[in-house]
Amino acid sequence: MTTARFTYPLDTLRQIALDLLRQAAAQGASACETDVSEGYGQTAVVRKGEVENIEYNRDKSIGVTAYLGQRKGFASTSDFSPKALTDTVAAAVDEAIARARACEAAAFALDPRIVNSEGAGVSTQQQQFVMANSNGFAAGYPTTRHYLSCAVIAAQDGAMQRDDWYAEARAARDLPAGEALGRYAGQRALARLGSRKLKTMKVPVLFEAPMAGGLLASFVSAVSGGSLYRKTSFLLDSLGKQVFSPLVQLSEQPHLKKGLASGYFDDDGVATHARDVVKDGVLQGYFLGTYSARKLGMKSTGNAGGNHNLILQSGELDLPGLLKKMGRGLFVTDLMGQGINMVTGDYSRGAAGYWVEGGVIRYPVEEITIAGNLRDMFKGIAAIGKDELTRGSRRCGSILIDSMTVAGN
Repeated sequence: MTTARFTYPLDTLRQIALDLLRQAAAQGASACETDVSEGYGQTAVVRKGEVENIEYNRDKSIGVTAYLGQRKGFASTSDFSPKALTDTVAAAVDEAIARARACEAAAFALDPRIVNSEGAGVSTQQQQFVMANSNGFAAGYPTTRHYLSCAVIAAQDGAMQRDDWYAEARAARDLPAGEALGRYAGQRALARLGSRKLKTMKVPVLFEAPMAGGLLASFVSAVSGGSLYRKTSFLLDSLGKQVFSPLVQLSEQPHLKKGLASGYFDDDGVATHARDVVKDGVLQGYFLGTYSARKLGMKSTGNAGGNHNLILQSGELDLPGLLKKMGRGLFVTDLMGQGINMVTGDYSRGAAGYWVEGGVIRYPVEEITIAGNLRDMFKGIAAIGKDELTRGSRRCGSILIDSMTVAGN
Protein backbone atom coordinates (compact mmCIF):
# COMPACT_ATOMS: atom_id res chain seq x y z
CA MET A 1 0.00 0.00 0.00
CA THR A 2 1.31 3.47 -0.84
CA THR A 3 2.19 5.78 2.03
CA ALA A 4 -0.88 7.80 2.96
CA ARG A 5 -0.75 11.51 2.16
CA PHE A 6 -3.94 12.60 3.88
CA THR A 7 -4.20 16.20 5.04
CA TYR A 8 -6.00 15.32 8.28
CA PRO A 9 -5.58 12.52 10.83
CA LEU A 10 -8.58 10.22 11.09
CA ASP A 11 -9.19 11.51 14.64
CA THR A 12 -9.66 15.01 13.22
CA LEU A 13 -12.39 13.77 10.89
CA ARG A 14 -14.03 12.04 13.83
CA GLN A 15 -13.94 15.26 15.86
CA ILE A 16 -15.45 17.25 12.98
CA ALA A 17 -18.27 14.69 12.75
CA LEU A 18 -18.99 14.85 16.50
CA ASP A 19 -18.96 18.67 16.47
CA LEU A 20 -21.51 18.67 13.65
CA LEU A 21 -23.80 16.34 15.61
CA ARG A 22 -23.60 18.61 18.66
CA GLN A 23 -24.38 21.69 16.56
CA ALA A 24 -27.37 19.96 14.97
CA ALA A 25 -28.74 18.98 18.38
CA ALA A 26 -28.23 22.53 19.69
CA GLN A 27 -30.26 23.85 16.76
CA GLY A 28 -33.20 21.57 17.50
CA ALA A 29 -32.59 18.54 15.32
CA SER A 30 -34.29 15.43 16.70
CA ALA A 31 -31.75 13.23 14.92
CA CYS A 32 -28.73 13.72 12.71
CA GLU A 33 -26.16 11.78 10.70
CA THR A 34 -23.01 12.96 8.98
CA ASP A 35 -20.27 11.67 6.68
CA VAL A 36 -16.86 13.33 6.71
CA SER A 37 -14.36 12.06 4.14
CA GLU A 38 -11.08 12.89 2.47
CA GLY A 39 -9.58 11.14 -0.53
CA TYR A 40 -6.96 11.45 -3.21
CA GLY A 41 -5.89 9.55 -6.27
CA GLN A 42 -4.52 9.63 -9.77
CA THR A 43 -5.43 8.25 -13.17
CA ALA A 44 -3.25 7.96 -16.26
CA VAL A 45 -4.60 6.95 -19.68
CA VAL A 46 -2.38 6.10 -22.64
CA ARG A 47 -3.69 5.68 -26.19
CA LYS A 48 -1.46 4.42 -29.02
CA GLY A 49 1.62 5.03 -26.91
CA GLU A 50 0.84 8.68 -26.20
CA VAL A 51 -0.38 10.10 -22.91
CA GLU A 52 -4.01 11.05 -23.48
CA ASN A 53 -5.06 12.04 -19.99
CA ILE A 54 -3.47 12.59 -16.59
CA GLU A 55 -5.74 13.35 -13.69
CA TYR A 56 -4.89 13.97 -10.07
CA ASN A 57 -7.66 14.46 -7.58
CA ARG A 58 -7.84 15.46 -3.95
CA ASP A 59 -11.32 15.63 -2.52
CA LYS A 60 -12.86 16.32 0.83
CA SER A 61 -16.50 16.36 1.74
CA ILE A 62 -18.90 16.86 4.63
CA GLY A 63 -22.51 15.77 4.31
CA VAL A 64 -25.10 16.40 7.05
CA THR A 65 -28.63 15.03 7.21
CA ALA A 66 -30.80 16.50 9.96
CA TYR A 67 -34.25 15.34 11.03
CA LEU A 68 -36.82 17.55 12.74
CA GLY A 69 -39.67 15.21 13.51
CA GLN A 70 -40.95 14.02 10.12
CA ARG A 71 -38.98 16.64 8.22
CA LYS A 72 -35.57 15.99 6.72
CA GLY A 73 -32.86 18.34 5.46
CA PHE A 74 -29.49 17.76 3.80
CA ALA A 75 -26.48 19.99 3.19
CA SER A 76 -22.90 19.38 2.04
CA THR A 77 -19.63 21.28 1.75
CA SER A 78 -16.01 20.67 0.82
CA ASP A 79 -14.55 23.47 2.93
CA PHE A 80 -12.73 21.91 5.89
CA SER A 81 -10.32 24.77 6.48
CA PRO A 82 -8.48 27.46 4.52
CA LYS A 83 -5.30 25.39 4.60
CA ALA A 84 -3.84 24.91 1.13
CA LEU A 85 -3.63 21.34 -0.11
CA THR A 86 -0.32 20.60 -1.73
CA ASP A 87 1.28 17.34 -2.71
CA THR A 88 4.03 16.08 -4.99
CA VAL A 89 2.83 13.25 -7.20
CA ALA A 90 5.12 13.44 -10.26
CA ALA A 91 6.97 10.19 -9.53
CA ALA A 92 3.77 8.23 -8.94
CA VAL A 93 2.16 9.62 -12.10
CA ASP A 94 5.23 8.70 -14.18
CA GLU A 95 5.04 5.15 -12.87
CA ALA A 96 1.34 4.96 -13.80
CA ILE A 97 2.06 6.20 -17.34
CA ALA A 98 4.81 3.61 -17.81
CA ARG A 99 2.52 0.80 -16.65
CA ALA A 100 -0.32 1.91 -18.94
CA ARG A 101 2.06 2.14 -21.92
CA ALA A 102 3.41 -1.36 -21.26
CA CYS A 103 -0.14 -2.72 -21.02
CA GLU A 104 -1.22 -1.25 -24.36
CA ALA A 105 2.07 -2.07 -26.11
CA ALA A 106 1.66 -5.74 -25.21
CA ALA A 107 -1.70 -5.80 -26.99
CA PHE A 108 -0.27 -4.18 -30.15
CA ALA A 109 2.71 -6.55 -30.15
CA LEU A 110 0.42 -9.57 -30.08
CA ASP A 111 -0.74 -9.45 -33.70
CA PRO A 112 -0.65 -6.94 -36.61
CA ARG A 113 -4.45 -7.21 -36.75
CA ILE A 114 -4.61 -5.18 -33.53
CA VAL A 115 -4.89 -1.85 -35.34
CA ASN A 116 -6.24 0.63 -32.81
CA SER A 117 -6.80 1.26 -29.16
CA GLU A 118 -9.36 2.93 -26.96
CA GLY A 119 -6.63 3.29 -24.36
CA ALA A 120 -5.00 1.63 -21.40
CA GLY A 121 -5.54 3.16 -17.99
CA VAL A 122 -4.07 2.96 -14.50
CA SER A 123 -5.88 4.45 -11.53
CA THR A 124 -5.09 4.47 -7.82
CA GLN A 125 -7.33 5.95 -5.15
CA GLN A 126 -7.01 6.34 -1.38
CA GLN A 127 -9.67 7.62 0.97
CA GLN A 128 -10.47 7.89 4.64
CA PHE A 129 -13.82 8.73 6.17
CA VAL A 130 -15.79 9.01 9.39
CA MET A 131 -19.52 8.46 9.60
CA ALA A 132 -21.50 9.49 12.68
CA ASN A 133 -25.12 9.79 13.77
CA SER A 134 -27.08 11.02 16.76
CA ASN A 135 -27.70 7.47 17.96
CA GLY A 136 -24.16 7.46 19.31
CA PHE A 137 -22.38 5.89 16.35
CA ALA A 138 -19.07 7.34 15.09
CA ALA A 139 -16.54 5.29 13.15
CA GLY A 140 -14.46 5.22 10.00
CA TYR A 141 -11.31 3.89 8.41
CA PRO A 142 -8.96 4.41 5.42
CA THR A 143 -9.46 2.50 2.16
CA THR A 144 -7.56 1.99 -1.10
CA ARG A 145 -8.46 0.86 -4.61
CA HIS A 146 -6.29 0.21 -7.70
CA TYR A 147 -7.47 -0.31 -11.27
CA LEU A 148 -5.89 -1.41 -14.56
CA SER A 149 -7.67 -1.60 -17.92
CA CYS A 150 -7.07 -1.96 -21.66
CA ALA A 151 -9.43 -1.83 -24.68
CA VAL A 152 -8.25 -2.52 -28.23
CA ILE A 153 -9.65 -2.95 -31.74
CA ALA A 154 -8.80 -5.76 -34.16
CA ALA A 155 -9.43 -5.62 -37.93
CA GLN A 156 -9.58 -8.19 -40.70
CA ASP A 157 -11.05 -8.06 -44.22
CA GLY A 158 -12.61 -4.67 -43.56
CA ALA A 159 -14.41 -5.78 -40.37
CA MET A 160 -13.49 -4.54 -36.91
CA GLN A 161 -14.05 -5.98 -33.46
CA ARG A 162 -13.44 -4.43 -30.06
CA ASP A 163 -12.85 -6.07 -26.70
CA ASP A 164 -11.34 -5.16 -23.37
CA TRP A 165 -10.34 -6.41 -19.96
CA TYR A 166 -9.78 -4.83 -16.58
CA ALA A 167 -8.77 -5.74 -13.06
CA GLU A 168 -9.21 -4.01 -9.71
CA ALA A 169 -7.80 -4.70 -6.26
CA ARG A 170 -7.30 -3.16 -2.85
CA ALA A 171 -3.50 -3.52 -3.13
CA ALA A 172 -1.57 -2.60 -6.28
CA ARG A 173 0.57 -5.73 -5.97
CA ASP A 174 -2.54 -7.87 -6.39
CA LEU A 175 -3.18 -6.56 -9.91
CA PRO A 176 -1.92 -8.65 -12.84
CA ALA A 177 1.12 -7.45 -14.76
CA GLY A 178 0.17 -4.77 -17.28
CA GLU A 179 1.65 -6.75 -20.16
CA ALA A 180 -0.41 -9.85 -19.29
CA LEU A 181 -3.63 -7.86 -19.10
CA GLY A 182 -2.89 -6.09 -22.38
CA ARG A 183 -2.21 -9.37 -24.18
CA TYR A 184 -5.43 -10.86 -22.87
CA ALA A 185 -7.45 -7.86 -24.05
CA GLY A 186 -5.83 -8.28 -27.47
CA GLN A 187 -6.58 -12.00 -27.59
CA ARG A 188 -10.23 -11.33 -26.82
CA ALA A 189 -10.51 -8.78 -29.64
CA LEU A 190 -8.81 -11.12 -32.12
CA ALA A 191 -11.07 -14.02 -31.17
CA ARG A 192 -14.14 -12.00 -32.18
CA LEU A 193 -12.99 -11.48 -35.78
CA GLY A 194 -15.19 -13.25 -38.32
CA SER A 195 -18.33 -13.03 -36.18
CA ARG A 196 -21.55 -14.47 -37.61
CA LYS A 197 -25.24 -14.22 -36.86
CA LEU A 198 -27.53 -16.99 -35.65
CA LYS A 199 -31.04 -18.14 -36.44
CA THR A 200 -33.68 -17.96 -33.71
CA MET A 201 -33.69 -21.03 -31.46
CA LYS A 202 -33.93 -22.25 -27.87
CA VAL A 203 -30.62 -23.51 -26.49
CA PRO A 204 -28.56 -23.57 -23.29
CA VAL A 205 -26.70 -20.33 -22.61
CA LEU A 206 -23.40 -20.05 -20.74
CA PHE A 207 -22.72 -16.64 -19.19
CA GLU A 208 -19.00 -15.86 -18.87
CA ALA A 209 -18.05 -14.94 -15.30
CA PRO A 210 -18.21 -11.11 -15.79
CA MET A 211 -21.68 -11.45 -17.36
CA ALA A 212 -22.77 -13.93 -14.68
CA GLY A 213 -22.07 -11.25 -12.08
CA GLY A 214 -24.79 -9.18 -13.74
CA LEU A 215 -27.32 -11.94 -13.03
CA LEU A 216 -26.42 -11.71 -9.34
CA ALA A 217 -26.86 -7.93 -9.50
CA SER A 218 -30.40 -8.40 -10.81
CA PHE A 219 -31.13 -10.82 -7.98
CA VAL A 220 -29.84 -8.37 -5.35
CA SER A 221 -32.00 -5.61 -6.80
CA ALA A 222 -35.07 -7.86 -6.70
CA VAL A 223 -34.64 -8.77 -3.01
CA SER A 224 -33.54 -5.33 -1.76
CA GLY A 225 -35.72 -3.26 0.53
CA GLY A 226 -36.70 -0.50 -1.89
CA SER A 227 -37.99 -2.93 -4.52
CA LEU A 228 -39.80 -4.99 -1.88
CA TYR A 229 -41.70 -2.28 -0.02
CA ARG A 230 -42.58 -0.53 -3.29
CA LYS A 231 -43.76 -3.92 -4.63
CA THR A 232 -41.71 -3.51 -7.82
CA SER A 233 -39.97 -6.89 -7.66
CA PHE A 234 -40.69 -10.24 -9.29
CA LEU A 235 -39.41 -11.88 -6.07
CA LEU A 236 -41.96 -10.44 -3.62
CA ASP A 237 -42.62 -12.64 -0.56
CA SER A 238 -39.87 -15.08 -1.56
CA LEU A 239 -38.20 -15.44 1.84
CA GLY A 240 -37.80 -19.13 2.64
CA LYS A 241 -38.82 -20.15 -0.85
CA GLN A 242 -36.94 -21.81 -3.72
CA VAL A 243 -35.75 -19.03 -6.03
CA PHE A 244 -32.66 -20.69 -7.57
CA SER A 245 -31.57 -24.12 -8.66
CA PRO A 246 -30.60 -26.31 -5.65
CA LEU A 247 -27.00 -25.95 -6.90
CA VAL A 248 -26.86 -22.33 -5.77
CA GLN A 249 -25.11 -21.43 -2.50
CA LEU A 250 -24.72 -17.67 -2.11
CA SER A 251 -23.11 -15.98 0.88
CA GLU A 252 -22.28 -12.45 1.95
CA GLN A 253 -18.84 -11.92 3.51
CA PRO A 254 -18.49 -8.25 4.59
CA HIS A 255 -15.25 -8.78 6.55
CA LEU A 256 -13.28 -10.46 3.78
CA LYS A 257 -9.64 -9.34 3.81
CA LYS A 258 -8.94 -7.10 0.78
CA GLY A 259 -12.56 -7.52 -0.34
CA LEU A 260 -13.64 -4.76 -2.70
CA ALA A 261 -16.95 -4.43 -0.82
CA SER A 262 -15.76 -5.14 2.71
CA GLY A 263 -17.03 -2.96 5.55
CA TYR A 264 -17.61 -3.19 9.29
CA PHE A 265 -20.87 -1.24 9.06
CA ASP A 266 -23.35 -0.06 6.45
CA ASP A 267 -24.43 3.46 5.49
CA ASP A 268 -26.73 3.59 8.54
CA GLY A 269 -23.96 2.58 10.94
CA VAL A 270 -25.44 -0.91 11.43
CA ALA A 271 -22.84 -3.61 12.02
CA THR A 272 -22.34 -6.03 9.13
CA HIS A 273 -22.07 -9.78 9.54
CA ALA A 274 -21.39 -12.84 7.41
CA ARG A 275 -24.51 -14.77 6.39
CA ASP A 276 -26.00 -17.21 3.94
CA VAL A 277 -28.22 -15.38 1.46
CA VAL A 278 -29.22 -18.44 -0.58
CA LYS A 279 -28.81 -22.02 0.60
CA ASP A 280 -29.57 -24.95 -1.72
CA GLY A 281 -31.45 -22.46 -3.90
CA VAL A 282 -33.69 -21.26 -1.04
CA LEU A 283 -33.71 -17.54 -0.16
CA GLN A 284 -32.50 -17.04 3.41
CA GLY A 285 -32.54 -13.25 3.68
CA TYR A 286 -33.24 -9.91 2.01
CA PHE A 287 -30.94 -6.87 1.69
CA LEU A 288 -32.32 -4.22 4.05
CA GLY A 289 -31.26 -0.91 5.54
CA THR A 290 -32.98 0.57 8.58
CA TYR A 291 -35.55 2.56 6.59
CA SER A 292 -36.65 -0.27 4.29
CA ALA A 293 -36.65 -2.70 7.23
CA ARG A 294 -39.08 -0.47 9.14
CA LYS A 295 -41.29 -0.18 6.06
CA LEU A 296 -41.43 -3.98 5.87
CA GLY A 297 -41.78 -4.57 9.61
CA MET A 298 -38.41 -6.34 9.68
CA LYS A 299 -34.88 -5.78 11.02
CA SER A 300 -31.98 -4.25 9.12
CA THR A 301 -29.57 -6.73 7.57
CA GLY A 302 -26.76 -4.15 7.49
CA ASN A 303 -27.20 -3.46 3.78
CA ALA A 304 -27.95 0.25 3.58
CA GLY A 305 -25.87 1.22 0.57
CA GLY A 306 -25.86 -2.24 -1.05
CA ASN A 307 -24.46 -5.71 -0.63
CA HIS A 308 -21.03 -6.65 0.68
CA ASN A 309 -18.77 -9.23 -1.02
CA LEU A 310 -21.43 -11.51 -2.44
CA ILE A 311 -19.81 -14.90 -3.14
CA LEU A 312 -21.36 -17.59 -5.32
CA GLN A 313 -19.98 -21.02 -4.41
CA SER A 314 -18.27 -22.51 -7.45
CA GLY A 315 -18.78 -25.98 -8.84
CA GLU A 316 -16.21 -28.51 -10.01
CA LEU A 317 -16.02 -27.58 -13.71
CA ASP A 318 -13.59 -25.14 -15.30
CA LEU A 319 -14.59 -23.19 -18.39
CA PRO A 320 -13.72 -25.98 -20.88
CA GLY A 321 -15.68 -28.35 -18.66
CA LEU A 322 -18.72 -26.06 -18.74
CA LEU A 323 -18.54 -25.85 -22.53
CA LYS A 324 -18.39 -29.63 -22.73
CA LYS A 325 -21.36 -29.98 -20.37
CA MET A 326 -23.39 -27.50 -22.46
CA GLY A 327 -22.56 -29.42 -25.65
CA ARG A 328 -24.45 -27.18 -28.06
CA GLY A 329 -25.43 -23.62 -27.29
CA LEU A 330 -24.34 -20.03 -26.83
CA PHE A 331 -21.39 -18.80 -24.78
CA VAL A 332 -22.10 -15.14 -23.92
CA THR A 333 -19.12 -12.82 -23.36
CA ASP A 334 -20.76 -9.44 -23.93
CA LEU A 335 -24.18 -7.94 -23.18
CA MET A 336 -25.75 -4.72 -24.43
CA GLY A 337 -28.82 -2.75 -23.39
CA GLN A 338 -30.87 -2.79 -20.21
CA GLY A 339 -33.83 -4.96 -21.18
CA ILE A 340 -34.76 -6.26 -17.73
CA ASN A 341 -38.25 -5.76 -16.26
CA MET A 342 -37.76 -6.07 -12.50
CA VAL A 343 -41.52 -6.24 -11.88
CA THR A 344 -42.13 -9.28 -14.09
CA GLY A 345 -38.61 -10.71 -14.34
CA ASP A 346 -38.68 -10.60 -18.15
CA TYR A 347 -35.14 -10.53 -19.53
CA SER A 348 -34.08 -9.53 -23.05
CA ARG A 349 -30.65 -8.17 -23.95
CA GLY A 350 -28.40 -7.78 -26.95
CA ALA A 351 -25.48 -10.19 -26.83
CA ALA A 352 -22.27 -11.35 -28.46
CA GLY A 353 -20.10 -14.35 -27.83
CA TYR A 354 -19.37 -17.76 -29.36
CA TRP A 355 -21.37 -20.63 -30.82
CA VAL A 356 -20.54 -23.98 -29.24
CA GLU A 357 -20.95 -27.39 -30.90
CA GLY A 358 -19.71 -30.70 -29.53
CA GLY A 359 -18.60 -28.96 -26.36
CA VAL A 360 -16.06 -26.67 -28.06
CA ILE A 361 -16.17 -23.13 -29.44
CA ARG A 362 -16.76 -23.14 -33.21
CA TYR A 363 -17.00 -19.45 -34.17
CA PRO A 364 -17.79 -15.98 -32.78
CA VAL A 365 -21.33 -14.56 -33.04
CA GLU A 366 -22.80 -11.06 -32.82
CA GLU A 367 -26.00 -9.04 -33.33
CA ILE A 368 -28.17 -11.48 -31.42
CA THR A 369 -30.64 -11.19 -28.55
CA ILE A 370 -31.05 -13.55 -25.63
CA ALA A 371 -34.40 -13.68 -23.83
CA GLY A 372 -36.07 -15.44 -20.94
CA ASN A 373 -37.50 -14.76 -17.50
CA LEU A 374 -35.23 -14.36 -14.49
CA ARG A 375 -37.44 -16.66 -12.40
CA ASP A 376 -36.90 -19.48 -14.89
CA MET A 377 -33.26 -18.57 -15.50
CA PHE A 378 -32.40 -18.68 -11.79
CA LYS A 379 -34.11 -22.04 -11.33
CA GLY A 380 -32.58 -23.29 -14.57
CA ILE A 381 -28.95 -22.92 -13.47
CA ALA A 382 -27.38 -26.22 -14.52
CA ALA A 383 -23.76 -25.56 -13.49
CA ILE A 384 -21.51 -22.93 -11.89
CA GLY A 385 -17.88 -22.74 -12.99
CA LYS A 386 -14.78 -22.62 -10.83
CA ASP A 387 -13.39 -19.86 -13.08
CA GLU A 388 -14.16 -17.35 -10.33
CA LEU A 389 -13.75 -13.64 -11.01
CA THR A 390 -14.26 -10.73 -8.63
CA ARG A 391 -15.88 -7.66 -10.09
CA GLY A 392 -16.87 -5.02 -7.57
CA SER A 393 -19.04 -6.48 -4.81
CA ARG A 394 -19.62 -9.87 -6.46
CA ARG A 395 -17.45 -12.96 -6.94
CA CYS A 396 -18.62 -15.80 -9.14
CA GLY A 397 -17.69 -18.17 -11.93
CA SER A 398 -19.44 -18.65 -15.26
CA ILE A 399 -23.09 -19.74 -15.04
CA LEU A 400 -24.80 -22.24 -17.33
CA ILE A 401 -28.56 -21.74 -17.89
CA ASP A 402 -30.39 -24.80 -19.22
CA SER A 403 -32.53 -23.00 -21.84
CA MET A 404 -33.09 -19.51 -23.24
CA THR A 405 -34.34 -18.04 -26.48
CA VAL A 406 -31.59 -16.85 -28.80
CA ALA A 407 -32.94 -14.54 -31.49
CA GLY A 408 -30.91 -13.78 -34.60
CA ASN A 409 -31.73 -13.00 -38.21
